[in-house]
Amino acid sequence: MDDLVVPAGPGIPKGLVVPAKDLVEQFTHASGPGGQGVNTTDSRVQLSLDLGATAALTETQRHRVLRNLEQRLSETTLTVTASEHRSQLRNRKAARQRLASMLRDALAPQPVRRKTKPTRGSQRRRLAAKRQRAEIKQNRKRPPMD
Repeated sequence: MDDLVVPAGPGIPKGLVVPAKDLVEQFTHASGPGGQGVNTTDSRVQLSLDLGATAALTETQRHRVLRNLEQRLSETTLTVTASEHRSQLRNRKAARQRLASMLRDALAPQPVRRKTKPTRGSQRRRLAAKRQRAEIKQNRKRPPMD
């Protein structure tokens, strides 16, 4: 198995290379209908990477990835499964591409939101809508007994 190369992007200007020794591949039977070879081929691929232990990430990158992928992790291990192809080789490539894409997206810094004030027109429209709504509710009352 080769090293996993993550292309350069935001947060990783020089790219990233995950050593092959940090990746764990497991092969199982893919679910679903099949033919004569369904019970003999282990075409589904599970590719795992322990983000807490890999030497490919700096501490800043590790913290960012663990925070951004928190929902997908089992402790600190990220697992990707590929079973859309009949060929094990194609599923291996698909799993590696998916893992690289996830790492690239997770390493990108979150955009900083600049606080803005509401425009004068939007404030006017909001207050007009509130006045109209208050008037509707005011008209629901019983008329005076005069």
